[in-house]
Amino acid sequence: MIPINSARPRFLDLQVLILAPLGAANFFTYHAYTVFLFTVGDLKTILLPLSFFACATAPVQSWQHLTQGVFWILTHQLMCNVSNQARSRAEDAINKPWRPLPSGRITEHQALLLRYLLVILCACHSALFGADMVLTTFGLFFTTYLYDEVEMSSHWLGKNICNIAGYTTIEIGATKLMGITRDLDHVSVTSICLSGAVILTTIQAQDFRDTDGDRALGRITFPIYAPGLSRAVTLAALICWSYGLSSFWGIGPALRTAYLALGMMVGFRYYFMRHVEADRFSYVLYNVWLTFAHIMPAHARFGVFSV
Repeated sequence: MIPINSARPRFLDLQVLILAPLGAANFFTYHAYTVFLFTVGDLKTILLPLSFFACATAPVQSWQHLTQGVFWILTHQLMCNVSNQARSRAEDAINKPWRPLPSGRITEHQALLLRYLLVILCACHSALFGADMVLTTFGLFFTTYLYDEVEMSSHWLGKNICNIAGYTTIEIGATKLMGITRDLDHVSVTSICLSGAVILTTIQAQDFRDTDGDRALGRITFPIYAPGLSRAVTLAALICWSYGLSSFWGIGPALRTAYLALGMMVGFRYYFMRHVEADRFSYVLYNVWLTFAHIMPAHARFGVFSV
């Protein structure tokens, strides 16, 4: 009598051996791309400028500290992104249909589960570096909870307050990780306070391009609440901060002039070029401007911008 297993064609065993790794690779690739889609929109607004900020402000002490800090920012950015997008399918279907929820890569229920799983993972990640970093993680989670669940994001003032808290919390954590000590000195504290003030007065730059989706959801962002005034405030704030920051940090005359010119260009674009495509490109330029604002503290550390 022939055993049942021996009747199975051997080529099927070979097929399983070949296809199983491919299936695992496809599974990993699919979900890795989903994570990428969650975060890609904020790589230029969070990961890059805040990484530069921490490098300049801490200042960064080694490649190990740099890697730790950048990875910490990325994981916490992902936590914020998933929280923000978990309930915003309707808005994203208008403004960003390629995101994981409107494109159908993940359901709202799965996104909510992922959101709370990421809080646990980020807290465990921070625990590797000390209790103060865990508190930073929970502070960021509390901010996202106010932003998304309490719906402070539905009004421009609440949204700006949450943006300040979110940005500065990540800046504090990243600066602690990249520096030689977890204690923030005068330069670090001053840099974080100035960063918060800049965010408070200019972060509406991200809302001009999204007015259609925000209006559809009943949100009252600054550009919706006061279309003309919000653009005038953005213009004035960019020019004032360009001059004020470069003067405060003692940047050299050539770089100060160039930075002021950049701020004026971005501000005038927002004021005079009032359509979606222009606002999208203006926002890219705004993030270039913001990144330079974030690296200015390096001059206090190293005197690198004396030109």
